[in-house]
Amino acid sequence: MSLKTTRIYWWCQVGGWFSYGLTMIFFAYIFDSKPNPIFYPRLGITIVTGILFTHLLRTLLVQFRLRPPFPIQKWWMLLLLFSGIVVFYSLTNSALVEWVRLYDPTRKFSVRTRFFSNLIFDSPMIFIWVSIYYVWHYVELGRMNEIQKVRLESLVKELELKTIKSHINPHFIFNALNSIRALVDENPERARTAITELSNILRSSMQAEKLETVTLEKELSIVKDYLALETIRFESRLQVAYHIDEDTLDQPVPPMMLQTLVENAIKHGIGKQRDGGVVEIYSDFKNEHHELIIRNTGSIDGDIDTSGFGISSTKNRLALLFGNKAQFSIHNLEHHMVEAVVCLPITLNKK
Repeated sequence: MSLKTTRIYWWCQVGGWFSYGLTMIFFAYIFDSKPNPIFYPRLGITIVTGILFTHLLRTLLVQFRLRPPFPIQKWWMLLLLFSGIVVFYSLTNSALVEWVRLYDPTRKFSVRTRFFSNLIFDSPMIFIWVSIYYVWHYVELGRMNEIQKVRLESLVKELELKTIKSHINPHFIFNALNSIRALVDENPERARTAITELSNILRSSMQAEKLETVTLEKELSIVKDYLALETIRFESRLQVAYHIDEDTLDQPVPPMMLQTLVENAIKHGIGKQRDGGVVEIYSDFKNEHHELIIRNTGSIDGDIDTSGFGISSTKNRLALLFGNKAQFSIHNLEHHMVEAVVCLPITLNKK
């Protein structure tokens, strides 16, 4: 048991029994305006022995592993310990009262009578103590289970995010190397430039891989390097346009998410057009959300393949990081264009 838990236990133990003592004093003055001289010493004995015997009961409960949760088959052990503590508590009180002569000689009862009287009145107190003890532990157990559940969910999310991220870089590198390979014989100078661009992207992506989110500004720098690399391959067949609200640059986004969607637009859109096309990137605040839009030349034929890496990784990461506070959609537009839309919750940055 930790030091903090030990302190709480003793505060509750001592405070509870002294509260019982104050309650008895209150009722003594209600029913008897002037308690007799032996009232306070006997109450003191009751409180001190109550603290000692309930602490002994707690020690035995820990020793015999009867703290919640425990097997139902051990209820008889709990009943036996409870009965034993009540009997010894009552017997000790009766013996101490007899030993120090804390009784009215004119109304003296036998030790046996006093013992059975104490047994009747002490049983409910010990029962209340045991009830409070078990209620406390069951509440604490429920709280710890909730904490463990949250930690487990957080760990699962972290592992899922790492799994997705581990697929992003190899997926990107494979496509980028294909682009560079096409330039090696055709234009070695441009190939060297492409390798420099790729190293910049990899350096940025390796740093971003350690984080759950990065600022849009950092994500855009990776996207611009990637598009510069693709422009070398597509030359005039690829046109790029940025429409970025500067106020959105410090908003958090999942690392490599925008780059993955742009890569998707190049692969499934521009790459399939004989004359190439345009990729447009928008970032703005709309309807109390941060809206990211990627538009590209092309079209979605038939139903959208949600199992593809670009779409599935985007949906999974948004769900893990933002829950239902983020949405993703992709659809055809007029004039042979496709639009992918990501809506993220707005984060207010402290300045």
